[in-house]
Amino acid sequence: MNFEQFNLDSRLMAGIKKAGYDTATPIQEAAIPAAIRGRDIIGTAQTGTGKTAAFVLPILNKLLDGPRNVSRALIVTPTRELAEQIHDVVKALSAGTRLRSATIYGGVGPAPQVKALRDGAEILIVCPGRFLDLVNQGLARLGQVEILVLDEADRMFDMGFLPDVKRIIKALPAQRQTMLFSATFPGEVEFLATSTLKNPQKIAMGISRPAHTVTHALYPVPSHLKSQLLLALLKKTDTSSVLIFARTKYRAQKVTQQIERAGHKVTSLHGDRSQGQRQSALKGFKDGTHQIMVATDIAARGLDVESISHVINYDMPDTADAYIHRIGRTGRAQRTGDAFTLVTGEDNDMIRILERIMGSPLKRETLDGFDYTAPAPPKTDSGPRGRGAPRDDSRRPPRPAATPKSYGRNNLAPRKRR
Repeated sequence: MNFEQFNLDSRLMAGIKKAGYDTATPIQEAAIPAAIRGRDIIGTAQTGTGKTAAFVLPILNKLLDGPRNVSRALIVTPTRELAEQIHDVVKALSAGTRLRSATIYGGVGPAPQVKALRDGAEILIVCPGRFLDLVNQGLARLGQVEILVLDEADRMFDMGFLPDVKRIIKALPAQRQTMLFSATFPGEVEFLATSTLKNPQKIAMGISRPAHTVTHALYPVPSHLKSQLLLALLKKTDTSSVLIFARTKYRAQKVTQQIERAGHKVTSLHGDRSQGQRQSALKGFKDGTHQIMVATDIAARGLDVESISHVINYDMPDTADAYIHRIGRTGRAQRTGDAFTLVTGEDNDMIRILERIMGSPLKRETLDGFDYTAPAPPKTDSGPRGRGAPRDDSRRPPRPAATPKSYGRNNLAPRKRR
């Protein structure tokens, strides 16, 4: 189905063509007509399926008629990076329409955001914390909001934002169209959906397994050799666009330094970086200045770089959902991609869960020429924790107490923001 068949306002076609949109993806084909009719929507889809355009185009189509200079659409999303990427899609698809959009999130000065609210940007793309602060200060006029989009609702729950989201919803007019998108539906998100949406149309697009365009491989390795194996893999891999996931901010920074010392152009994305540093890292990764980016799960959703060829899990994630969203950064838009995961003995439970989800064993690989028998560095015995000893490269913070069964697809345990 091509975009001309949606009967969208002709003023949108220039932006659609300029953005390179031709044939609609399945989620777009299902969601756009329903959204244009004004239906509330519960949408589930894998990453990289064109979900953002599926709600942005109906919003633009509606806002082309009616009042200007007032906020009429509100898109709530969990991270600053995702807010900016949605903003980019809005700007591209609204080219020439004079519709205005603005992002509102923390980590930057509020003055431009307050100005955008006062000027009446028609579309607001917001993160819950900062936006709720401005609502409480009376700086956001929401009486004419006609469309609400809750994007990545499960991620907002995972990050502890759901109470703020509920407060924002209370400040909106009861008569509105609401679209909620979520990759999984833990109990709190299901309750939010049933209490917020009216007779929603449910649209689900294959979320049970990772994208079929991704090839998976496990690389078993002793804990103390993970960094050496990673560097050896990078030597034998096309490193034009590689995303590496680490479990913690500390680990991400350490791995970044090791990769940089090996001569690669690398950047990092994690919670200790300022907003300016994060935007610079994303820009550099997208434009090829940096061929490799090391990130924590803050980048697992919403990172929209279609050309990523490889995702490498330096650390196995805590949940199957997190794995699916991490590796969903490659194999996007029908391209193929590779997902490598460095695994140790303590990852066996998660491996079994992933294999059950995918219905087949994950391929185990070894790297030719790599010495898997190299001994661990000796530890000195100075103090109860061996201060002064070389730090074990694989040391992890304690996992939350849980049995393997708690790591199912739809059971995301709240984790600290990283």
